[in-house]
Amino acid sequence: MNAPNGYIDLQVNGYADVDFNADELSVERVAAVCQRLRSDGVAGILATVITAELGTMCRRLANICRVRDADRSIADTILGIHIEGPFLNETPGYIGAHPPQAARAADVDSAERLLEAAGGLARIVTLAPERDPGCRVTAMLAQRGVRVAAGHCNPSLDELRAAIDSGLSLFTHLGNGCPPVLPRHDNIIQRVLSLSDRLHIGFIADGVHVPFFALRNYLKCGGIDRAFVVTDAICGAGLGPGEFTLGDQKVIVDKNLATWAADRSHLVGSAGTMARSEQNLRTALGLREPQIRDLLCNTPLQLLR
Repeated sequence: MNAPNGYIDLQVNGYADVDFNADELSVERVAAVCQRLRSDGVAGILATVITAELGTMCRRLANICRVRDADRSIADTILGIHIEGPFLNETPGYIGAHPPQAARAADVDSAERLLEAAGGLARIVTLAPERDPGCRVTAMLAQRGVRVAAGHCNPSLDELRAAIDSGLSLFTHLGNGCPPVLPRHDNIIQRVLSLSDRLHIGFIADGVHVPFFALRNYLKCGGIDRAFVVTDAICGAGLGPGEFTLGDQKVIVDKNLATWAADRSHLVGSAGTMARSEQNLRTALGLREPQIRDLLCNTPLQLLR
């Protein structure tokens, strides 16, 4: 893959009023949103499909393949697919915005169905290591050349190590997809940071999902060279406050661009952009230009190779 000139966002659920988790996608609207992404400085994304019933996820994956095949500009922008779920920890807090009733233990047959529906475009699969017995799905995906990420999970340190030994190489948006109250020392954030020499760790740099002082600490501990930034954008990204959707869910974007579930109990994706992330990294964290480029461009691109 040639290095494009612009941001690489490995987790985009939607953007500018297009939801990649919708049951119907039109070529024209997706082409328009890809043009908007490029005008906003984004060279490439992974369109992200979140947890739903398996058949629904397969249809949504196939929709992305269909529109991508129909338009070269879409194919040039959507570099692949990030499948986030359904093999996640359904416990409140860890499951985040994913529908808990659709979360399930990992099994090879179901993973094969998802890969087939994604038509060879699956680049990252996020799962909970503790929901993958014997790390069988992790090993299968890694052998197929798919990056495996842990996320929305609470594996023990031993479970996390075993998953890494089987091919796990990423962690999805550390500091999110976990309860607001955790044990002081032995928690998923500390376990992941303790293994940061063996993982690339993703973060959402909007100041809403992780306070900037905490993000600074995480980057210092884990190492910027092992980190990357995603937006986790929903279809409201780039549009300001309002009501939007993510799959079957209603999302309220407030005046601070926080993305809330309808009952305001938890965040649902992000309304942030990569350009806003760049500004935050520069002004709120004081990072240097090469560090910012690594987090937003170089490292994400490297992870797709």
